[in-house]
Amino acid sequence: MKNSASKYSSFILSGVILLLLLTAYFTLPGFKDFVDTTIRVLTNGNTEITRAYFKDFGVWGPVAIILFIILQMFLIIFPSWIPIIVAVMAYGVWWGSLISLTGVVLASYIGYFIGEKLKGVFLTKIFGEDNLKKMDFWIGNYGFGSVILFRISPFLSNDSISFIAGMLGMDLKKFIYATLCGMLPLTIAIAYFAEDPSKLKDGLYWIGGIGLVAYLIYILLDYKKRKKNSNSKS
Repeated sequence: MKNSASKYSSFILSGVILLLLLTAYFTLPGFKDFVDTTIRVLTNGNTEITRAYFKDFGVWGPVAIILFIILQMFLIIFPSWIPIIVAVMAYGVWWGSLISLTGVVLASYIGYFIGEKLKGVFLTKIFGEDNLKKMDFWIGNYGFGSVILFRISPFLSNDSISFIAGMLGMDLKKFIYATLCGMLPLTIAIAYFAEDPSKLKDGLYWIGGIGLVAYLIYILLDYKKRKKNSNSKS
């Protein structure tokens, strides 16, 4: 029973945060109106109306998107690429990409330091012991490449990698560099496909597939290198 609770604790945490947001939505009229209006603007299909809406927020528009990217670390039920699409729709490909990358880097720093300061039982309960063991293996053996894979793939839980990197004491500069190496192509690709929503789904599959193939090649080459070094020592 205890292992089962640990396994699903990350979903429980996401559920609690989501419940708080839903409570605010149904109890705070101002918050409800803001959410309803924003959703209506984002789904209207008119880019000019969307950008005009966010322009009215001034500097607080990008700040809100960045804060959402940071909050999304704890909302694993929401895909991490949703804020990128919102940023692109609101501010165009280049500014939207820059805002998204800024948010990801800040979220990565925060997640890394949370993992570093609260490692142990606390994060084991949040992410589950089985998930941590798997991540421990991949970070320990293929740290840099693993971070890139989890960042570049839109179908992997690329937010938890920040906590794990901090827990395992991965070099911070190396972690941030790997994060940028993965997120930069993902952000640009999503920004490109987000301009034409009909191509977005196929684009995400292509991005994820190419990232996975590249990572498998990386593991294969690394395995051969390790085997060669082991044979040379013996």
